[in-house]
Amino acid sequence: MHACHLSINLPLVLITRLQKMGALEWERVVHQHQGWRLVTCMWLHAGLIHLIANMLSLVFIGIRLEQQFGFLRIGAIYLLSGFGGSILSSLFMRNSISVGASGALFGLLGAMLSELITNWTIYTNKAAALFTLLIIIVINLAVGILPHVDNFAHIGGFLVGFFLGFILLLQPQFGWVARHNLPREGRVKSKYLAYQYILGIVSLILLVVG
Repeated sequence: MHACHLSINLPLVLITRLQKMGALEWERVVHQHQGWRLVTCMWLHAGLIHLIANMLSLVFIGIRLEQQFGFLRIGAIYLLSGFGGSILSSLFMRNSISVGASGALFGLLGAMLSELITNWTIYTNKAAALFTLLIIIVINLAVGILPHVDNFAHIGGFLVGFFLGFILLLQPQFGWVARHNLPREGRVKSKYLAYQYILGIVSLILLVVG
């Protein structure tokens, strides 16, 4: 499973068409004040294979998160991660146009990692889940080494999603969920653990400062 945000080297006619439709291009964003390209580039792809690869990745990554946390929270992470990936891409990819949804998809991968960390106490097989997720992330980032793959969008999206996961994907500790079935003296008083609050606050500060 991998997702690619492409820095495109295509025939001129296709590049021109993508430019008109809203591809990310540093010159137009900075000097022509077309900031909307930071968002529209997420909905464009450099061909059918690029589109299918990203959509398959979205199915594998997004369905579990959406079922667990709902459309609104996962949708917000998706859009904000894509936006963050576009910003980092526009800062470093100045000589080509860039399109694709993989900045947003990497944001979902980052959110999956932070969700696993912040909700660590409620998971079984923690080490296996963490190892598997890290392998997937490393493989996907390694794809960014290939020609015409925009790894800056991947990294930017991943970082935004990673920090947002600490804020939006908190799960209450297990004792809180089962509190109605416990005697009063055995009930958990705090819905979240101290480290969950700390991670959420630190992530919010980093997102604001960044």
